[in-house]
Amino acid sequence: MQTLTVDLGDRSYPIHIGAGLLDRAELLTPHIPGRQVLVVSNETVAPLYLERQLAALDGFRVETVILPDGEQYKTLDTANTLYTALLQHRFDRRCTLIALGGGVVGDITGFAAATYQRGVHFIQVPTTLLAQVDSSVGGKTGVNHPLGKNMIGAFHQPRCVLADTETLNTLDDRQLSAGVAEVIKYGLIRDAGFFAWLEQRMPELLGRDPQTLAEAIERSCRNKAEVVAADERESGQRALLNLGHTFGHAIEAAMGYGAWLHGEAVGTGMLMAADLSHRLGWLGADELARVRAITAQARLPLRTPPALDADGFLQWMAVDKKVQDGRLRLVLLKAIGDSVITDDYDPGALRATLDAFHAEARGQ
Repeated sequence: MQTLTVDLGDRSYPIHIGAGLLDRAELLTPHIPGRQVLVVSNETVAPLYLERQLAALDGFRVETVILPDGEQYKTLDTANTLYTALLQHRFDRRCTLIALGGGVVGDITGFAAATYQRGVHFIQVPTTLLAQVDSSVGGKTGVNHPLGKNMIGAFHQPRCVLADTETLNTLDDRQLSAGVAEVIKYGLIRDAGFFAWLEQRMPELLGRDPQTLAEAIERSCRNKAEVVAADERESGQRALLNLGHTFGHAIEAAMGYGAWLHGEAVGTGMLMAADLSHRLGWLGADELARVRAITAQARLPLRTPPALDADGFLQWMAVDKKVQDGRLRLVLLKAIGDSVITDDYDPGALRATLDAFHAEARGQ
């Protein structure tokens, strides 16, 4: 087991990474201050891992909520089912919510914890690669709205993160690739050495080699922990973690949540950001080729949805948390491992990127 720390003063918390951690009650119990625990999972994960999670909570008063599986259920209505369960079972302010599942379960559970009685404790037990390397760390919680992704939410840090790498053995290949997109992101925005390592080790990563997976998760979490510790509420450099997300969120919302996996949309979005960076003269042709190659190697989509043209993209991208005073800020690349968030770019270059991807998607 490896343990990292997200350094936030008296709200600091550990990230435990390793095999078989679901069965280690001693990693959970120090972070549960009361006796009431609500375990939230979904219809896919619960049959696989809920029994083991409950066994590690022997001695607590435990209730469970099993949610439907899918991004389309990341809504206020779904969050309301958690509030109803908490109230029906008379959970108090010392209760703890445990999110056992992927990013959707983690985001909804965290949001419910942030808002129930104005804030109760929660623990992240991520079971997908995307959740283990990204969404479980950093305290971003929230739900989607039909007009925009993650536009309703709160910052609420977990008390600990327990990433059991054995849960990735039951992850399907598509979900694994979606998680790899977020791993690649860390190399692109701030860690060129990690990006080069991923270029060499992608076959082992997709082949679920345990040592390669563990190292990729650890290096990803270390990068994110450092960024979160420096900028918890995204007033500055934390926004760099959104590389590809403005493009990707547009794809997810336009196509209907769940049609594209979040990581798939982010993977394509990062390629679009790299293309725009190249058109602005910031990213060399060789580096753009490397971004495209690793995206293909990770089995992520290289093309945008044919139905989404440049005007459609711009319409959806206008509903983004990085819009300030009507100006759309984007995370772009100066080089692999060197990123910037800026609104100082040529709108014509953005339009050229969107048009080029739309033409390629339509086979033109």
